Amino acid sequence: MDINDLRSLITVLGMACFLGICFWAYSKRARAGFDEAALLPFTDDDAPVPHAARQAKEG
Repeated sequence: MDINDLRSLITVLGMACFLGICFWAYSKRARAGFDEAALLPFTDDDAPVPHAARQAKEG
């Protein structure tokens, strides 16, 4: 086994991992979790307002 065989093997393994992640990301089982994660930035309505934004509202 020379270096080119090793490089080819690593390339094939990397491609297989990439395709596996793509299939997992677009599977119907993972969709519910991704939809919930997509709404996370909008769920924290009770967060304190930064000082600069508070002054802009008041002044």
